[in-house]
Formats: sequence, C-alpha cells, structure tokens
Amino acid sequence: MEGFLLEYGNLLLRWLHVIAAIAWIGESIYFVMLDLSLHPPRNEHGKKLGVFGEMWAVHGGGFYHNQKYLTNPAELPDDLHWAFWKAYSTWLSGFALFALMYLSKPTFYLVNPASPWAWATGMSGTQASIVAVAFLVVGYIAYSRMCRLISPTMNRDGLLSLAVGVMMVFVAWLSIQIFPGRAAFLITGALMATCMSANVFFWIIPGQRRMVKALKAGQTPDPLDGKLGKQRSVHNTYFTLPVVFLMLSNHYSFTYTGEYAWIIMSLFIFAGAVIRQYFVLRHTGRNDLRFPAAGIILLAVIGWLAAPSGTPAQAGGEQAAVTLEQVQGIVTARCTECHSAKPTYAGFSAAPAGVMLDTADEVLLHAQQIKTVVANQYMPLANLTQMSDEERAVIAAWSGQ
Repeated sequence: MEGFLLEYGNLLLRWLHVIAAIAWIGESIYFVMLDLSLHPPRNEHGKKLGVFGEMWAVHGGGFYHNQKYLTNPAELPDDLHWAFWKAYSTWLSGFALFALMYLSKPTFYLVNPASPWAWATGMSGTQASIVAVAFLVVGYIAYSRMCRLISPTMNRDGLLSLAVGVMMVFVAWLSIQIFPGRAAFLITGALMATCMSANVFFWIIPGQRRMVKALKAGQTPDPLDGKLGKQRSVHNTYFTLPVVFLMLSNHYSFTYTGEYAWIIMSLFIFAGAVIRQYFVLRHTGRNDLRFPAAGIILLAVIGWLAAPSGTPAQAGGEQAAVTLEQVQGIVTARCTECHSAKPTYAGFSAAPAGVMLDTADEVLLHAQQIKTVVANQYMPLANLTQMSDEERAVIAAWSGQ
C-alpha cells in the first residue's frame, strides 16, 4: 500500500506541476508576444493619455484592444491582474515532486557511484540530498549576483547573457560530475526553474509593487524597477524551452548516460534558447531563419553525439557470442526487482518509466537501452543490486538479438 500511495502522490503532483507549468509558460509566452507586437497609438487621444503601445486582436468571437503604459497610466484600478501565482505554483509543485521522488530515495537516485570524485561516490543519502538542495540555492545566488555585478542598470545585458550562458555550461558539467545522469539533468533544469521563479518573487513582483505604490501616492515611479524586472523577465523567456526539455529528459536515457552527457545538456540549453529567439523576433516582424537553422544544427550534433556506437568486436574473434539467455539471466538477477510487472523493491508499485523486463521479449524490446545504461553504469541505480564488471561486459558484448 505504501508503494501505491507514493506512486499515486507522484501522479497527482506531476499532474499539478504540468498544469501549473503550462499556465505559467503560456502566460509568459503570451505577454512576450503582446509586448513585442505593440505599435505606437494611432490616434492623438491615446498619445495624450500616455499610451506607450497598443495592439488589436481577434479571438474567441470577440475583439481585444490591448494598451501598454510605462509609468503614467491615466488611472490605476484596484483590480490589477498580477502574474505570479502560476510561477510560484509551478516551483512549489516541482520541488514537492523532486522531494517525493529523489530526496525520499537519495541513495537510489542521487548518489553517483560512477563519479570521478571520491567524495561524491562516498556520500550518504542525507549528504546527497543536502548537496542537491544546496545546488539550487547556491546556483541562484551565483546567477543573481552575476546579474547585479555585470549589468546592474541593464547597461551591459549582452555581456550578462554571455556570462549566464557560460555559467550554464559549467553547471551542466558540474552536475554530471556529482550526480547520476538523470538526476543531473533534472537538477540543472530545477536550478534554471528556481532562477525563473526567484526572478518573479524577488525582482519582478516587488518592483511592480513599488511602482504601483508610487503611482497611487501621486509620485513618479523609479524607472529602474521596471528595467530590472524586464531584464529578469527576458532571462525567463530564454530559460523556458531548455527547462521544458530538462524536465522531460528523464524519459530518454540516451541523453544522460553517455560520456558526452554534459555536452548534450549544454547543447540542448543553447538549442532551446536560439529557437526561442526565432519566435521572439517573429513577434517584431522579423523572420530570421538563421536562428532555427542554428537550433537544428545543434540538435543534429546532439543526435550524432548520443547515437549508439557499433557492436563491440569480440576479443580475438574467438569469444563465443553472448546469448539472449545469458543476458536475461543477468537482467533477472540484477534488474527485475524494480523493472517488473510486480516490483519487489520497497517503494515501487510499478516498473520505473514503465520498463518491464520479466520476459525475453521484453528484454529484446529494450535491448539498446539496456546496453547503454549498463555500459555507462547508470543502471542499476547506485548499483544497489551489485552488478559486477563481468556482468556488464557480457551485456556490452551482446548483439541485442
């Protein structure tokens, strides 16, 4: 029953997280489109009222007239729409899901026995959990400090964007050194999502509240509040697609189990950013195909790096071919505690990722995936079932047939 309750809680939290993320990202994408599609008011009345830009739209059987004021609207109603709870709900549900799945089983999911650093391989589950949470906290502090030092008044945002890109490459590399591949991808995405939510909580909303307070008091708002909020909002725009990928990556082991995992992660982050840039420019009327072309090239490079290598040659050409029966015996002994129609490992009521390996046909169905994750020592997780190097070599030499 405990395993079922954990699994059901996982389902409900994941559903909530996805719904909140769709709402947040959808609203964010809409406001970016709206902001970049505005044009100066066409009539003198709008100009006299201080309208900065406007856009007419048709949707759902009606017509909409959106107007933007910078800091001097003619009136400021009490029922302003504030866009922040979707961001907070996304982060809170995501962290709760991370706690339920990873922090509750840190030895299983967060300790990396293949880490090149002895201190990482020797961590206890509690230590791994602390390091994972610290990764998010320290990562955001470093990012925010970078923003304040490099471009405090939005005067060097180009340099800041470059620095943030370098930081994310370092984060991708560091996470892979410390955590197992799947956890590393997820934690890097969680760090980016933490930066996004914290941007809303610490910068965008407080700045907007100060501006509203000043206007209601008949004072002139500090324009820097608007500029800094805009700076962080722009960062959130380019983080969006990479974060979505990193949250989905745990379903695709070829992305995080190879020797180029941190490079693949970095390239996906940049591919998402340049593809997002294309759509941002489209809202301004520019159709710059260089950006989607760059994204496609990066994705092609990722495909090349992640593609499986050929079947290893047999030693001396004399070694007997590995049979399916040999592989199935190893899989049954080392993998089916979890990957079974009826898992026996505590806390699992269903096979992780739906991968069941009870029969020969199921082993064949997942042959390439098994070879990849075993060869890179990602599976068994934390090597809890004590798969030996000899058993890994047998699976590596298997043709997959």
